[in-house]
Amino acid sequence: MLAKWDSAKEFAIFNLILSTLGLRIMQKKKTFGRREIFRAAGAGVLTAALSNCQVGISSGAAYRRPYSRRPWVAPRISTDNVIREVVGHRPYRPSGFVVKSEQFDEKTVVHNYGHGGGGISLSWGSSALAVRETIGMTPEEVGVIGGGVMGLTSARLLQDAGWNVTIYTRDMARHTTSNVAGGEWGPYSVHDPAVSSEAFKEQIQFAARIAHHAFTSLGGRDYGVRWTELYNLSETPPEEGGEFEHLYPYRTDLQPGEHPFPVPYARHELTMMIEPAIFLRRLIDDFLQNGGRFVIRNFNSKEEIFALPEKIFFNCTGLGAATLFDDTEITPAKGQLVYMPPDPDVDYLTIGGGNGNLYMFSRTDTLLLGGTFKLGDYSRNPEPEETARIVTEHQRIFSGFA
Repeated sequence: MLAKWDSAKEFAIFNLILSTLGLRIMQKKKTFGRREIFRAAGAGVLTAALSNCQVGISSGAAYRRPYSRRPWVAPRISTDNVIREVVGHRPYRPSGFVVKSEQFDEKTVVHNYGHGGGGISLSWGSSALAVRETIGMTPEEVGVIGGGVMGLTSARLLQDAGWNVTIYTRDMARHTTSNVAGGEWGPYSVHDPAVSSEAFKEQIQFAARIAHHAFTSLGGRDYGVRWTELYNLSETPPEEGGEFEHLYPYRTDLQPGEHPFPVPYARHELTMMIEPAIFLRRLIDDFLQNGGRFVIRNFNSKEEIFALPEKIFFNCTGLGAATLFDDTEITPAKGQLVYMPPDPDVDYLTIGGGNGNLYMFSRTDTLLLGGTFKLGDYSRNPEPEETARIVTEHQRIFSGFA
């Protein structure tokens, strides 16, 4: 059980590592229901907010949203509004992401890679598990290989644990897959439940709880984290008892006739939106202000890494682990995104509702439409037919709005 500790001292040290996030964890594993979440978040505040909710439709012709009482506003979606098409490659492993330490003669490598579509969502949690691997070591010089979100969050937690950190990276964060992530907090598309082990399923739950609580402590403009409404659209009734259901503080299911979407069912939740550009820039600033340094370097083999002066390294290379550390399981999951100008009237997100892995995320920097999840596809060019599908399907999703 990953939530157990070898000693009280180890547990105390791990909590010290997380203290920079305003976070403490319980020594015993616990599944939080809605009642416990209300208590943890401040029952008075949440209860007052939710008491104003109205489920269903208004007395007029327009549907009204159950949380805000405001009508839905359709996003302005048109091929004429496309300002950018982007391809990103998620580092996917059917058995799940890797967090473990490995010894190579006098060098120690702590692996933290392979998070599929949940990299930003799991970042603080997975990195905390990785930093846990250093408990008992004397903090000294450490090298982090990779400058995406896993490298940056690992580096920050290492700094707060007393390590002197150098990030070695081929690309700065703005050129990584992390920067073209959607950003909604949801650690999904990370593993294949039919393939992953029970131990991994416990690991992802533990990492998700840590990451979720960390992001709730970083809300606001500084880190680009905010709460927003999410609608999961489906042809069939939503299932109960989802993998991370206990981490969503509000949920209600809208039935046919209670919403304007072209599918029978819409699950309404509150979730966090993490804007990658803001979040990554702030992580870089924090890292530099705490004495960190970047070295731009590309590695073709682990022997090149081991030639560096540090004795301890964090492998946060994502897909690069296939070549550097002979991981034959990791594979790209190609995603294609369509950017449109930001739409300040649209203050909610949607997932599903049509053909393919669709989502609409309204951010301050863009109205983002996805997407695709093509396993094993290393191609980097946007596909015009995918752009057309993504735009057309989203136009259909919002065509019934007043």
